[in-house]
Amino acid sequence: MTNELMLRCYRTMSRVRRFEERARQEYRKGALPGMLHLSVGEEAVSVGACAALEPGDSVTSNHRGHGHCIARGGDVRRMFAELFGKATGYCGGKGGSMHIADPALGIIGANGIVGGGLPIATGCGLASRLRGDDRVTLCFFGDGASNQGSFHESLNLAALWKLPVIYVCENNLYAVSTRQNRAQAITDIASRATGYGMPGVVVDGQDVCAVHDTVGEAVGRARVGTGPTLVEAKTYRWYGHCEADPPTTFYRTKEEEASWRLRDPLVLLRDRLLAASLATEAEMDLWDAEEEQLVQEAVRFARESPDPAVSSAAEGVYADA
Repeated sequence: MTNELMLRCYRTMSRVRRFEERARQEYRKGALPGMLHLSVGEEAVSVGACAALEPGDSVTSNHRGHGHCIARGGDVRRMFAELFGKATGYCGGKGGSMHIADPALGIIGANGIVGGGLPIATGCGLASRLRGDDRVTLCFFGDGASNQGSFHESLNLAALWKLPVIYVCENNLYAVSTRQNRAQAITDIASRATGYGMPGVVVDGQDVCAVHDTVGEAVGRARVGTGPTLVEAKTYRWYGHCEADPPTTFYRTKEEEASWRLRDPLVLLRDRLLAASLATEAEMDLWDAEEEQLVQEAVRFARESPDPAVSSAAEGVYADA
């Protein structure tokens, strides 16, 4: 990762953090309909991985996908409008937090189905192969999704046909409230790659530079036709599975939560930039303030946006007669 890219990643991670913290406030005030799943504490994975992509590449997301969308260049105004259920949102206010998409940016879409993005990403990889282009697809999913049949079927097919897909498992240790060691006999989900004949790599999900470099290597292999890679990023969500959870996460210890907060990915990158004399405290404080202002303006835009028209209720809905 270059110095310039590290600086850009800091700002993007700061934007993701401020977007989600503000979304949490709005949800707790009752302003947001639907569900809200936050990735606070996991910003280095989404930002580092997406920074390894090029224009034209694709991303599939999951229910915890705000960071993926922002890291890929999503408009926070349209994102907040979608969270508020407004007509100016990415899905016209009908999709909410779990279904944001922007094909123009390569954001194929977030998905409320656990493991639902895996076959979609595999299909994107097949499309690239059939077109004969060099585009790759980045597929984000969680540790819980790695126990779904869609995971095994997708990785098997992608490896068999050498599809240009990078499967990024954001392992935050908990599938809702079930700890990984209660649902899997393995320590590293990346070790499952061996069974499909593809590389499997574990990376520190709190280190944005490590994530970028690891995913970048996988992207390079995929782009030249050598097939998919399974990347497991060890990370941790600060809050509950969703904002409808109880105020305290009864299934995690306070000691565990505190130890992971000491490895805040934003603080780790901030310290790295300071140590390398790439930025000063004052400069980074200013960037944080600018990102906070951007989020405030996005909320204002969303609040002032119109509700979807009743006449649009059947638009974008598809069903057999």
